[in-house]
Amino acid sequence: MSSEIAPEKKLAANEGYKAESHHLRGEIAKDIADTSTGTISEVSNQLCKFHGLYIQDDRDLRNILKKEGREKAFGFMLRVRLPGGKATSQQWIVLDTLASQLASPSLRITTRQTFQFHGILKGNVKKVVKGMHEALLDSIAACGDVNRNVMAPPNPERSDVLQQVYEHARAWSEYALPKTRAYHEIWLDEELVAGGEEKEPMYGDTYLPRKFKTCFAIPPSNDVDLFSQDLGFIAVVENDTLLGYNVTAGGGLGMNHGNVETFPRLADLLGFIPPDKVNAIGEAVLTTQRDYGDRTNRRHARLKYTIADRGVEWFKAEVEKRSGITFAPARPFHFTTIEDPHGWHECADGTWFYGLHILSGRIKDIPGWPMKTALREIAEIHTGDFRLTPSQNLSISGVPAEQKPVIDAILAKHGLDKENDRSGLRRNALSCVALPTCGLALAESERWLPGVLEKFEAVLDEAGLRDDAISLRITGCPNGCGRPSLAEIGFIGRAPGKYALYLGASYNGTRLNRLVSPSITIDDAVVLLTPIIKRYALERNDGEGFGDWCDRVILPADATTHSVGTPAEVA
Repeated sequence: MSSEIAPEKKLAANEGYKAESHHLRGEIAKDIADTSTGTISEVSNQLCKFHGLYIQDDRDLRNILKKEGREKAFGFMLRVRLPGGKATSQQWIVLDTLASQLASPSLRITTRQTFQFHGILKGNVKKVVKGMHEALLDSIAACGDVNRNVMAPPNPERSDVLQQVYEHARAWSEYALPKTRAYHEIWLDEELVAGGEEKEPMYGDTYLPRKFKTCFAIPPSNDVDLFSQDLGFIAVVENDTLLGYNVTAGGGLGMNHGNVETFPRLADLLGFIPPDKVNAIGEAVLTTQRDYGDRTNRRHARLKYTIADRGVEWFKAEVEKRSGITFAPARPFHFTTIEDPHGWHECADGTWFYGLHILSGRIKDIPGWPMKTALREIAEIHTGDFRLTPSQNLSISGVPAEQKPVIDAILAKHGLDKENDRSGLRRNALSCVALPTCGLALAESERWLPGVLEKFEAVLDEAGLRDDAISLRITGCPNGCGRPSLAEIGFIGRAPGKYALYLGASYNGTRLNRLVSPSITIDDAVVLLTPIIKRYALERNDGEGFGDWCDRVILPADATTHSVGTPAEVA
């Protein structure tokens, strides 16, 4: 055996890109100004993510364009930074207009509770960003190796506690923003800072090793899928008073097929803090990951691996040391549901909100289903605002009682008044975008979801389970954008037309599912699951969900473990 000291591992390429970027400037401005191509360099693409932008192309057109000797049909995807998913009616109108004039033209509500544009040509990117800026919106840190869009329960008007939690989420989002002015210089034509001298006191010159996701939840609703996030705050409420938060860390669902060193993992419970310590604890968690996260292997760079490798007790002690705050024992909490409220609901301030189901969050006009037009009409008369939900649905919020029939009439006029009268399976379904725009997609997701649901709804109808809340999620790849590892029925794209099938997650988001088939078609999955669903209908205990029944009855003998992560502690 050699006595030589092993050389240090080489840093991932992205670390060099960040270090040499002058705080996220790089050559983005030069690349965007180049009209000879519709794309940008790989370095600029990686840096653009910190600005909320990805370069993509229409994969449906690749072979056609290649045969014609033409460049791929490039376009940018842009995500909006929208803490807690709140947008005013005027902001909605601006985003709708920008989508119609400069993008795909649909809008999409993402599983991170924000808007996403697709198909923005390179020459229109600055126009879109400037249009958003005029409406007091931006896409700063919506992607990249930073704290991304912060999720929180929608409709804070429902109670004073909800409003407090929303304000804490918004404050953490602002606190954790990068301090560089690169976004404003490149996209809004502000004066350049010579050499990029500004400091990043929290992120440093190379920011985080990978993306970082934060959410806030108020039991009994786990609509944000808190245990899937890097950092979570569970509100502890007694007698309508916010006492503080139970803090979680180390969740994440991305993995790679066939690579056992990558895995989904549920977050660990660290303990309880007072409500005024959110930012201090958040910074300590973030900087610990900044300093100890793996910068040599991006597939091993998320916080979940840092905690899995070093242990939760080590991590908790490091966070306490950096923050000067000692965690108190976690307070009891209990999650029961992930589903959004649909229809009309009255709020504490006397206003109302209307929860509208939107499959896959896709807002567009198609024959017989003019969702985009209907919501534009509502925005033009609506005196309140809009709230995007983590389940890709929409809440029309702050509605005075006298305006309710006006909104009802607009929805009815466009045939959308029955949109909430869907099966329990459909109301709880999620999908990522996948093909044709996502470059990582191995299989279809959003475009196939309606057909997948129809096949399973036929089985559920026959079994008498149409109204049962069962979560089904489908993604085009194993990156986890649609949070499939927390679905009672999870499909993760493996190849064109083929998916890995998982069963048995807890409906309330507190247990991961497990692998049932490593590669299966949707039709074969329906055949496989039909007798299981019928058995469930006959054999389940009172109040037992489909995932819990599968975990208890089907999976111990027939399935392999999906994750080596530590289960969440739920009191």
